[in-house]
Amino acid sequence: MELLIVAVFFIGYLFITVEHQVKIDKTISALGMAVACWTILKTADLPVFEIENGLVPLADHYEGGNSQAIDSLLLYHLGKVAEILFFLIGAMTIVEIIDMHRGFEIIKKMVKTRKKKKLLWVLGIVSFFLSSLIDNLTTIIIMITILRKLVPFREERIWYASLLIIAANAGGAWSPIGDVTTTMLWMANKVTAMRLIDYVVLPAVLCFLVPFLIASFMPIFKGKLDMPQMDKTLAYKSSTPILIIGVLGIIFVPIFKSIFHLPPYLGMLFSLATVWFFSELLKPNTDMVEGDRPSFSVHSALGRIEHSSILFFLGILLAVASLEVMGTLFNFAGSLSHVIPNENIVIMILGFASAVIDNVPLVAAAIGMFQEPLDASLWHFIAFSAGTGGSLLIIGSAAGVAAMGMEKIDFFWYVKNISWLALIGFLAGCGSLIAVETWFR
Repeated sequence: MELLIVAVFFIGYLFITVEHQVKIDKTISALGMAVACWTILKTADLPVFEIENGLVPLADHYEGGNSQAIDSLLLYHLGKVAEILFFLIGAMTIVEIIDMHRGFEIIKKMVKTRKKKKLLWVLGIVSFFLSSLIDNLTTIIIMITILRKLVPFREERIWYASLLIIAANAGGAWSPIGDVTTTMLWMANKVTAMRLIDYVVLPAVLCFLVPFLIASFMPIFKGKLDMPQMDKTLAYKSSTPILIIGVLGIIFVPIFKSIFHLPPYLGMLFSLATVWFFSELLKPNTDMVEGDRPSFSVHSALGRIEHSSILFFLGILLAVASLEVMGTLFNFAGSLSHVIPNENIVIMILGFASAVIDNVPLVAAAIGMFQEPLDASLWHFIAFSAGTGGSLLIIGSAAGVAAMGMEKIDFFWYVKNISWLALIGFLAGCGSLIAVETWFR
């Protein structure tokens, strides 16, 4: 029955990848896949495990046996997924509030260039460093919202959005607060912040620079952007204050986590409450035309967030959790280390696997599988590989899934046009990381 769950998982992923061909929304496939996996797990009463300290059977820890263990694990993983979803809702709503107050018009005016290549580099560099400061998921939400102001035609915008996924994932890999997996390694006392930055920043820069350098010579980024004739949108008096408060609120999230040691979604919800308060306080009634006033509220901003993307996340992460609790992912990582004696190759394969399977359970399995000391080269390599390997496919990272939902980027379009760039950047980063660890250890 375990093989049946694995089969359902891959069939669900197949339908997600061929969404445009079969005309079935990817959210339907993700939710159906998640429910089917957990239903089979429950009805077949398959054994479940805790993987933090190796594969530990959980049936004996519950009075109701294995069945109660499954119920408890489902509730636990639903809670972990809910943390991500509420974080996502908070971030998306803050971005929509800023947009409602026309805050991004300020940024639009600051970006003077219309040259495609120069715009690519400006947005890429901002994404790389912003991702290390907040996280790759929030970064891509902000950057795509800005992109919609700067690049009006979707055919051009999806190229920028896809390359920004690479930049955001690379930027998150060298910072302890830039990606969920680097935060996991940091909190598990496997890496220190300074050593992680020292050893991973150069590979991360190469992982970002190489694809962008190649893309700069592609025809799509030659010339200037064509701008259609549109009505000039003026900023409100509240535009700049709300933009500043919103950005500071997002930056506050990792600070909140570091100070209070509480989950990031609580910090994001507090930031949302703050931005919401100032949005009501600074409502630009005198600047608005009469017809805009009824729709100008945070409730309307909540209505504009990508609810289908949120449900897509729910389905994907719950489906992956079903494989995690069965020990499938742990066994996969363990079998790799037995079959392939070279640790570097094993970790690179884990990076490739993170393009298909969520990198969080893969890193959790690696933490339980390897017993290397603090700041061992292996942990730095895992942080880089898991963080940047997700760029190889658009469904391989939270940033990619968010971009896919927001811009309706086709899976096979990404594979054809972007995956090879991400692969070259990933391999360049891996090579430089191995070299850095070899020369400076």
